[in-house]
Amino acid sequence: MPDKIIARILRETNNPNLLDMLSGLNASDLQSLLLEVYRQRAQRLMPREVLRQFEQNRFVQLAAAKPQQMIEFERLAYSLLLPEVEVIELSPVAPLGSNSVVATVDQNNAIATIRNTEVCSDCTNVMALECARRRRELSKRNLWSKERVKLCASQRLLRAQPFDAPASFAHFKVLALCTAGQEERNHQFETESLVEHIEFYVRLIEACKKRGFAVAEVNTYLTVFDEKRYEIIRIEVLEKLAAKYPPINFAFDQNRENGRGYYESAVFQIYIRDASGENYLIGDGGFTDWTQQYLSNRKERLLISGFGSERFVYVFENKES
Repeated sequence: MPDKIIARILRETNNPNLLDMLSGLNASDLQSLLLEVYRQRAQRLMPREVLRQFEQNRFVQLAAAKPQQMIEFERLAYSLLLPEVEVIELSPVAPLGSNSVVATVDQNNAIATIRNTEVCSDCTNVMALECARRRRELSKRNLWSKERVKLCASQRLLRAQPFDAPASFAHFKVLALCTAGQEERNHQFETESLVEHIEFYVRLIEACKKRGFAVAEVNTYLTVFDEKRYEIIRIEVLEKLAAKYPPINFAFDQNRENGRGYYESAVFQIYIRDASGENYLIGDGGFTDWTQQYLSNRKERLLISGFGSERFVYVFENKES
C-alpha cells in the first residue's frame, strides 16, 4: 500500500525524482525543510480540527491502565531487582534507525520525527546503545573486560503497526532488562543472564499474585536456536528454575520459529492465563548481536527482555483494590 501511495504522489507532482531528491538531502537540510512544511500545515489548522485529531488518532489516546496502579507496580518491580542492576530513565525519542539498522524490524513500525529521531518503539534497542557505550568504556580500561552491564528501564512505547491480540494498545508501558558482557567459558554469561532475567519476572509475578492480581497460570517457554547450547541451558537454566519455582510451568518450545533472525542462540517467552482461560503473552526476551555490531566485536554478548507491564496491570490487577 505505501508503494502505491508513493507512486501516486510522484505521478501527481509530475516529479518522478522527488523521493530520491528528498531522501538524498543531508539530515540537517531535510530537517529544516520538513520543519517549515509542518509549521505551515499547523498554521492552517483550526482548533476544532486539533480536537478531532485528538478524538480520532489512536496514537494520542489516553493510557489503558491507571497511573496509580502503574506507579505501585513499578515500585514493587524495582524493589525486586538485584542490587547491581541500575535503573535508568530513557528519553521519549531515540536515534533514527535504532531498531531497523541492527534488527530485522521495518523502519515504518516506528514513528519517525522530522528532527532525525524516532519515538521510542522498543526500549531494549535504546538500552542496547547505552550498554554498548558502557562496554566500550570498560574495554578502554581493560580490552578483555568481562564486567557486565545490567540495566532496567520502564518506558512508554509507541508502535505504528496495529495489533489484533487482546489488550494490545498503540502506546503502552514496558518494563525491560538488558545485560551486556563478553563471551565466557562454558556459556556462563548466557546461562547466568537467562536465570537472572527470568527469575526476576517470575518473582515479580508471584509478588503481584500475593497482592491480589488475578493470575491463574504462568507458563515459561525456552527455545534454543543454537543446539550446541541446548543441554547446558536445560541443566543450568530450565531445571534450576523449575526446581526453585514449582508453581511456574517451565518447558522447552523447540518448534518456535518466530524471533529467529531477530534473536540468536536462545529465547524465552512468559504467558499468563487469567481465570477465564484467556492466555496473554506478557514477557519476551533473548540474545541479540546488537552490541557486537555497535562495537565491531564478536565476543560481545547481550541479553534483552521486556515485560508488558501496562498490559499485565490492565488485565490482571485486582479491580476491587
